Amino acid sequence: MSPNPAGGPRIGVLALQGDVREHVRILSSLGARALPVRRESELAGVDGLVLPGGESTTIVKLAVAFDLLEPLRAAIKGGLPVYGSCAGMILLADRLTNGGGADGIDGQPTIGGLDVLVRRNAFGRQVDSFESHLDAPGLPEPERPFHAVFIRAPWVEEVGPDVTVLAREPRADRIVAVRQGELMATSFHPELTGDDRVHRYFVDLVRTS
Repeated sequence: MSPNPAGGPRIGVLALQGDVREHVRILSSLGARALPVRRESELAGVDGLVLPGGESTTIVKLAVAFDLLEPLRAAIKGGLPVYGSCAGMILLADRLTNGGGADGIDGQPTIGGLDVLVRRNAFGRQVDSFESHLDAPGLPEPERPFHAVFIRAPWVEEVGPDVTVLAREPRADRIVAVRQGELMATSFHPELTGDDRVHRYFVDLVRTS
């Protein structure tokens, strides 16, 4: 890939559905060149990618319609750093199980790459959305709790041997942030708070990958 004339890494945000603008804003504030990605040619031009929150089933259907699903899988296999938040965690999971909620669909395809079992809608429906202070030993400034927003959120039920747990939700004692190599994911929405540590962590990952 050619050098970025703007100096910062090119980080795409998958812009098929979901909270794209919030991720673009915070990535730009950290010195990255944040770009919406809707086409394979745009995917090929980035150094890293964010899979935003939204409706995971809708995002998968749109990825198929835009001929992006297989290119996304190929990019991850090729080592592209990718961060998924909420629905993005579901999309990165190798294995899914369904929690409550109307959109739990057996056999939903994912992009994959993370050796985890993720439970969809694990914390409940939209009306069960909540905020929490997390134990986040794997994130920058681990001594400072991370204020997290959970909206119809998944959690991680099982992790493979190469997966590092970055954060847990203390009340439920559930894994809500993980990393495996160049991939990372959170159950929560860090783009909706003023805390940039998750995005800072990912930008640093992209810079060093």
